[in-house]
Amino acid sequence: MTQTNGSNLDNYYTLVQKNGKLRSPDHAQRWSTAVLKTLGFNLEKGAKKELAGALPKELANDLTRVFWLLHFRDTNLSRSDFLTQASRRSGNTDVAFARYPTKAVFGAVKSLIDKQVADRVAEGLSPEVRELWQQA
Repeated sequence: MTQTNGSNLDNYYTLVQKNGKLRSPDHAQRWSTAVLKTLGFNLEKGAKKELAGALPKELANDLTRVFWLLHFRDTNLSRSDFLTQASRRSGNTDVAFARYPTKAVFGAVKSLIDKQVADRVAEGLSPEVRELWQQA
């Protein structure tokens, strides 16, 4: 597990591991990267930039380093589709399980940012994914 921000990221990955029902810090890091990339892919540009500015560099890179040649954001993305995308990015195929680490990542991210940024992120998401974000 690479660390750029010492104990802050250690605490972040520990929180993801515990709340996400994951076996190791490596699994927590894998799921964190998958969820942040999926979030970055489906988040409105201004909200993504604001969130990236509030996160430690390693997490901000996971959020912003997603490239598709031609991408049109799905403003009505379902919760199930978001979980499927995150699950596939993590190397997992169990979409039912994906809600645990996804909510854990969302909750851990929200613990690192202030309420205004969290609200801005919620505004930039589809309704079902927004609900998942707010439940975390």
